[in-house]
Amino acid sequence: MIAAAVVSVQPATTNDPATQSPAKTSASLPKQEPHRPPNGYELVFSDEFNTDGLPDPKKWAYDTHRNKEGWYNNELQYYASERKENARVEGGILIIEARKETLDPAQFPDWGKQKYTSARLFTQGKAAWTYGFYEVRAKLPCQRGTWPAIWTLPEDPDVVWPNGGEIDIMEHVGFEPGVIHHSIHTKAFNFGRGTQQTTSHTLETACTNFHRYQLLWTPEFLLFGVDDAPKFLFKKKKTSVSRWPFDKPQHLLLNIAIGGDWGGRKGIDVDALPARMEIDHVRVYQLPASKD
Repeated sequence: MIAAAVVSVQPATTNDPATQSPAKTSASLPKQEPHRPPNGYELVFSDEFNTDGLPDPKKWAYDTHRNKEGWYNNELQYYASERKENARVEGGILIIEARKETLDPAQFPDWGKQKYTSARLFTQGKAAWTYGFYEVRAKLPCQRGTWPAIWTLPEDPDVVWPNGGEIDIMEHVGFEPGVIHHSIHTKAFNFGRGTQQTTSHTLETACTNFHRYQLLWTPEFLLFGVDDAPKFLFKKKKTSVSRWPFDKPQHLLLNIAIGGDWGGRKGIDVDALPARMEIDHVRVYQLPASKD
């Protein structure tokens, strides 16, 4: 999920030597039993979504800063704050819901006349981490025009994208049901230059079943996985910040965008809305030495 106000393109894997297939390296996701923390890692943040209502305000805030002007990548949604229609907990599940609707400007003064509403939850100002093992168990929407993402951005609000790095743990666009994308963006590696580091694979039950989307972030590499299976490895090859800015805290984001240069490439199936991303849990683990 691109953070900058620039045109997005569909990710395409590059051949830069900074990346290698996990099968060709010794890196692997930590050995673990189902629903157990990785060996040696300790739980530092979790939300199991056990209380119905709005998301826990001690853990989640709402990113609404571009509602009036319009969102990046020509996306078409309005991101609501503290609105159960767009973000709520029900029966142990966080539901982020994108809807087709017109809002009342008297009630929503930052409404930019968007025809769609959604939510963009983030932990900025509440929790951020450097390194660790991240796991989000989620079921994705597959309606054409949806663009759900699980991702991270720098905690420092003054860092200009992409200088501080972006980690896309999971992205999905509804016109390609079940195709999961994992990507990173930095000053040297980003879609604006056609150098973004990314991979994609098909997960046939992504929209019907819950799956665990995972990231192992260490000082030497980023390893992305699904259900403990490694999918994409990005290795630190040089110490330059332009190629490896991933030594500072980042916060977590969860959202569904509508349309946009990538998500809306084949239009929007309005009749299929509302669309939901359902999240069963969010967990972050760290080795004791790397706790922030």
